[in-house]
Amino acid sequence: MSVISIILIILATYIFMEFVAWSAHRFLMHGLLWNLHRDHHEKNQNHKYEKNDWFFLMFATPSILLMYFGFGSDEITSMFWIGIGIALYGMTYVFVHDIFIHQRIKIFRNTKSPYFLSMRRAHKMHHKHLGKEDGEAFGFLWVPQKYRKEYK
Repeated sequence: MSVISIILIILATYIFMEFVAWSAHRFLMHGLLWNLHRDHHEKNQNHKYEKNDWFFLMFATPSILLMYFGFGSDEITSMFWIGIGIALYGMTYVFVHDIFIHQRIKIFRNTKSPYFLSMRRAHKMHHKHLGKEDGEAFGFLWVPQKYRKEYK
């Protein structure tokens, strides 16, 4: 497999993961699995870990399995590179969502980037809804236009 093919597989997977994340957030986290996601929307949280953190394992498992089964003794298959793309998206999620947006680690507080400010604003608007219904801005890296316009 060529280096270009590998890069394209990883990039396509990474981009596709935004659709997967939006869909999972909208239909699973705010649907069938709300009981795990609810505490992430509660105000005045005084706990370090949330039930919502279990989603990390749910989303990491396919990546790990794809990398494991894609790493054959003879060759590395496309499954491995798809797993890498998922893992890179997961790493982005941890840095942006947990560290930048929710400040679980107190760094990256002062940004002047219109993109990051609009991302933070969209997420804040998502969290203003305390129930599983009537949500907005379910995406992660793609920020709806109405939030981007505020920082142009």
